[in-house]
Amino acid sequence: MASLTDEVKQTARKWIDDHLEQLVQWHTHIWELAEPAWREYKSQRWYVETLRGEGFDVEDGSAGMPTAFCAIWSNGDGPTLLTYAEYDAVPGNNQAASTAEEPRQGLSRFAPGHTDPHSALGISTLAGLLATKHAMEQHGVTGTLKYTGEPAEKMHGSKVVHGLRGYYDDADAIVSFHPFYMLPLCNTARWDTHCGAYFSKVYTFTCDRPETWQMSSTDPNSPIPASHSAARAPGANVALMQMYTASRTMLDSMLPATGGWSFSDAILTDGQATADNLPQRVARIQFSWRTPDIEMAEHICAVLDRNAEAAAMMAHCESDDRWVARSRPGRANHVLADALYANLEQVGAPVYGPEAVDVARGIQESLGHESSDRPFLRQTEQLISPQQAERKLREHMPAWQRNWTSDDYVEMSHYAPLVRFYVARPALEPVAGAGPYPAWVMNALGGIPATIAPTIVTTGKTIAGTFLDLFTSPELLTAAKQEFDSRVAAEPIPALLPADFEAPIDLPWPDYSQTGESRYW
Repeated sequence: MASLTDEVKQTARKWIDDHLEQLVQWHTHIWELAEPAWREYKSQRWYVETLRGEGFDVEDGSAGMPTAFCAIWSNGDGPTLLTYAEYDAVPGNNQAASTAEEPRQGLSRFAPGHTDPHSALGISTLAGLLATKHAMEQHGVTGTLKYTGEPAEKMHGSKVVHGLRGYYDDADAIVSFHPFYMLPLCNTARWDTHCGAYFSKVYTFTCDRPETWQMSSTDPNSPIPASHSAARAPGANVALMQMYTASRTMLDSMLPATGGWSFSDAILTDGQATADNLPQRVARIQFSWRTPDIEMAEHICAVLDRNAEAAAMMAHCESDDRWVARSRPGRANHVLADALYANLEQVGAPVYGPEAVDVARGIQESLGHESSDRPFLRQTEQLISPQQAERKLREHMPAWQRNWTSDDYVEMSHYAPLVRFYVARPALEPVAGAGPYPAWVMNALGGIPATIAPTIVTTGKTIAGTFLDLFTSPELLTAAKQEFDSRVAAEPIPALLPADFEAPIDLPWPDYSQTGESRYW
């Protein structure tokens, strides 16, 4: 005989099945918008309007971030459970939802596209949220659902700000989802080894007094201090290049070549954009680094700060820096990981039907490969327990290393018990001797309805089941909180940025111009 909880879960799962066509249409809309970090205006507006239409009380532009939101719906007294949407895309990764490499119509191939895809992250969690709400209404389950819109995940942008402003303080538990991006973390939950620290800064070099560079070289009869015959100040571009080359050549001196740390950069386009006979006035470069722990991240920061000071001095510039993010490593919660994985087992791994298989075969053929009977990566249709995934993950890591890779959910794990889980996104089985598939393949599969629908279904049902367990089993939530409290007491890690830290939304991040419904990058 089925328990009441089983009946409530069935109601939630049926809601997802009944609304799958609509959910996939919603996903296509967000996927096609493909707006980059801090510029997700239309995507955020769609979420705000949709959630209000579903009865949520929505704060538009939460924590001073125009493309963030916070939505709340309550069905009476009870715990507050939180999950969230992401919706930022990645510049330079425009790909159509097709079986061949081609950009979305009317856009440069260098326009943004969804790579992870965050479009599926948001719609999958939204499916779980709305299914839970429906089951709560149908069966009288009490409690509060909280749903935050988290822009600029690719820069660890919003969660640190939401956290500092108290948006997670009232959460009793948090469910964090991401489409899988590396094995063995596919159709499972993280156990002990969570994501590590992430630091990101923008260094700005400004040449505001070029006339003081070399006074004797200036023609005293010229009304223009930087005349064509005068020696010019090196300028901001020179400072940027000195900063870039020095930092890149010093990687071996920053940290040992172990521990899976990484270092990346982006040059922000700002200021002078023509090759005029003037010193370049302003130049900006962003560095981001991912490390297993905070001490390693701080050491890299010290090297970069020194390099910036030296580069500015060489190029006759002033320099300043601005934090983009400064995230702490994640906290595990075994109680929630076990509870969520039990629901994932009840739902089962994604299953790719005949239409999805035909799409995958079409991609194989477009690349000159022979199409296969089972084209999808076998792990995408299998479950792996959190404990087994942990054992496999640790095989690739030094014994001292406690954290691996990077994602900004880690900040949320310092405010409430959190479970981080992964459901397969469509990925193809490698062809023997052919090497990896090009990046456009996974990007395209993430936008094709037949191939992305299984991710949405599995994720939504798993979140709904986990939420309903937590609403109806007070002892489960108590155990999760006790574990959280004990981990915090054993290793307190205060926030790394001040409480009044503001998101760097005003920096010149990649953006687009728009005329009517047309966008130009």
